[in-house]
Amino acid sequence: MSKSRRSSITSVPCRLEWRPSRHVGAALGFLAMLAPFCLLASDLPRGWAWPLAVIAGLVGIRDAWRYRQQPTRQFVIPAGRGAPTCDAERIERLLVHWRGPLAFLRWRDGDGRNRRCVFAADTLSAPSRRELKLAMQRREAAAGSPSVAG
Repeated sequence: MSKSRRSSITSVPCRLEWRPSRHVGAALGFLAMLAPFCLLASDLPRGWAWPLAVIAGLVGIRDAWRYRQQPTRQFVIPAGRGAPTCDAERIERLLVHWRGPLAFLRWRDGDGRNRRCVFAADTLSAPSRRELKLAMQRREAAAGSPSVAG
């Protein structure tokens, strides 16, 4: 493989597909089931504990269901200073934070609203995780100030 072909590979944009994690959905469902028991086991008066337990269970189930119903998102993160996109819409201030195998993405959409999503271990494969890390490193290097010697 010639050098020119290798250098062109580094400029390929990072393409990721986010979808709701089965693990996170199961954890939300489990927490929704535990919430009523926690309220009933607390020192709240029974007149307050039972209605709050029912509400906590219903809200937890609703949140777990809403998480599982979220549509997939397509991210394209170009190398260098190009504008990243989410579902073919330009996004600004893309940040990625890592906590072990979890990737937390935050950005601002075209309407100026802050958005976020989490790539769990079951939604982001190891090669995709590496590709995302490399894409963000290339973006940080391109955004840096020009060198004095250059």
